[in-house]
Amino acid sequence: MQSFTSATDDLITLARWMAGDFSNSKQAQENSKDYAHIHVFFRPLPFEFFAGIGLYSEQVYDYDLWSPYRQGVHRLVAQANQIYIENYGLKNSIYYAGAARDLNILKTITPDCIQRRDHCSMVFKREGDRFYGSVEPGNRCLIEKNGCQTYLDSFVEITETTWISLDKGMDVTTHQQVWGSVFGPLRFEKRESFAHEVPGVL
Repeated sequence: MQSFTSATDDLITLARWMAGDFSNSKQAQENSKDYAHIHVFFRPLPFEFFAGIGLYSEQVYDYDLWSPYRQGVHRLVAQANQIYIENYGLKNSIYYAGAARDLNILKTITPDCIQRRDHCSMVFKREGDRFYGSVEPGNRCLIEKNGCQTYLDSFVEITETTWISLDKGMDVTTHQQVWGSVFGPLRFEKRESFAHEVPGVL
C-alpha cells in the first residue's frame, strides 16, 4: 500500500501540475466546428484558506475572458492510495470573475464565500507520469439541465503540461447522455504555470 508520505508528495505534484492556464487552442483550430476555444485556469489559494492545498478554478471562452461559465474552489486531500479533491461552489460567483488572472480579486475569496458540492468530489490516482481522475462513485453529483435531473460523469487525465477532460450529464432514470461533448474529450495544453504559487509544506 502506498504510504501517506508518498500520497502527500503526489498531492503536491498534482497541485503543481494543475496550477496553470490551459488552452485547447490547437484542438479548436483543427476542428472549430465541434470545439470552441476554451481556457481552464487553476490558481493556488493561500495555505491558510484550507490549512492545506487549495485551488480556485475558472473555465472561460477565449473571446470573453472576464465572463467564466464555470467557477469553483477545490481542496486537495491525501488518502492512502489516492488524492481526493473536494469541490465547492461560490455563493456569488460573479463577484470573483477573473480571479484566476488577477490576484487582487483572488484575495477577496474567503471560506465564507463557498459552499460544498455534495457528492461531487473527484478521486485521482497516479500512474507513472500522469494522474487519472473521475467523479466519486454513486452517481449522486446531481445537476439539473433544461428541466432534466442528471448526474455528472467526469473523467480527467493530467500530466505536467496537459489536461484532458470529458464531462457528461447522464439522465438519472435512463442513464442516457443529456449534455456534454459528443465529439470526445477536450484536450488542453498548459500555456502558463502557476506551480511556484503552490504551498510546499503541509
